[in-house]
Amino acid sequence: MGKTIPICCGVDVHKKFLVATILTGDYLIPQCKQKHFGTSFRNLLAFKQWLLDNNCKDVCMESTGKYWVPVWNVLEGIVNVVIANPKWVSAVKGNKDDKKDSKWIGNLFRMGLVPSSYIPGKDIRILREFTRYRSKLVSMRASEKNRYQNAFTVCNLTLDAVVSDMFGKSAMAIENYLLDTDVVDPEFCVSLLQKKLKKKSAEIIEAVEGFNMTQEQKERVRIIQGHFADIDKRISQIDEIIGRLTAEYEGTISLLCTIPGIDRRLAITIISEIGTDMSEFGSSRRLCSWAGLVPGNNQSAGKKKSVRITRAGVYLKPALVEAAHAAVNATEKSPYFRIKYEKIMKRRGKKRAIIAIARMILTSIYAMVSTGEVFNPSDLLKYDMPEELLKKRTLAEAKDAVKLLVSLGLVAEGSISLEALAS
Repeated sequence: MGKTIPICCGVDVHKKFLVATILTGDYLIPQCKQKHFGTSFRNLLAFKQWLLDNNCKDVCMESTGKYWVPVWNVLEGIVNVVIANPKWVSAVKGNKDDKKDSKWIGNLFRMGLVPSSYIPGKDIRILREFTRYRSKLVSMRASEKNRYQNAFTVCNLTLDAVVSDMFGKSAMAIENYLLDTDVVDPEFCVSLLQKKLKKKSAEIIEAVEGFNMTQEQKERVRIIQGHFADIDKRISQIDEIIGRLTAEYEGTISLLCTIPGIDRRLAITIISEIGTDMSEFGSSRRLCSWAGLVPGNNQSAGKKKSVRITRAGVYLKPALVEAAHAAVNATEKSPYFRIKYEKIMKRRGKKRAIIAIARMILTSIYAMVSTGEVFNPSDLLKYDMPEELLKKRTLAEAKDAVKLLVSLGLVAEGSISLEALAS
């Protein structure tokens, strides 16, 4: 149980209105003041004034969609606003309405039973809006790529079985030619090939021989091309704005880029989700739990049930998993995470091992942002040790082993030479 609050307000927020309940007096049988407000800016100002008139400086409401954001914008900096996860404040079904929900939220909050959700500052929230929108556009662009490729597949073009990228220069030149002509000339398609694809000219001819696309289907493909180009343009615009918004975080971005597997884009995504003030989380374990990278705790009657991770971190978790995959594959620059991954994979499988690496990366991020130090784990030399130091440590361990054997009387002193190992 957290700290109790003498005067607080529970708010049940909806799209068009909110119901607020101020609780004062005795904790078991409190005095209640309830009022109904609209969600227009004028009504929210009236709600703020009502709180101040009743000397209420602590407010709790559940994170219902985006409807809580306008309330937060009005109250931010004036009163202490706690945004609660709905699972912590949900009332019992069958005995609830707006007024009861508001009072229930206030009672739980007053007794210190509602953990607060992390809400970053406005600058980070604005950056988060752009990074999340960018991820949506990237996902949309991938869908358009699949749609574009399928449009040719259903028209008997098997070019994707020959080329590795349907959006490469040679492939796009052939596809545009097929869209502009009614009579296909396979030899002309071969003349459009560049570099290594010239060796596959016979396969290219086989791929385009059965091509048959109606005029209406071609129009649809042109629409897909236009949409794809427009998405690329919008992503470029967003990248330009993100570049301006991250100017003040260049130091933190450079710091995160020292971690294997993290580039500038992933660093910006991570900062937009967790900010740069790690004191908000208190510990790396709480941060990992907030990101949905900690196994669940589900045990009853001495039996441990499902321990799968939660669904939290909808945007942060995929970014960290992407960084984990890159770190595991970056064996030449730093084999640290690769060795860790292989050890866990043997016991727990590939998917759990990747999640474990993602959690290690996030733990490193917490420590680095808190202290300002570059990536340098305490056990790095254990996995990425210079050859001279490795020989020195191996020799020391061998000497200790010989001393143990001599003390146990298993070998005679001086019977084992370590000169070969030292050389």
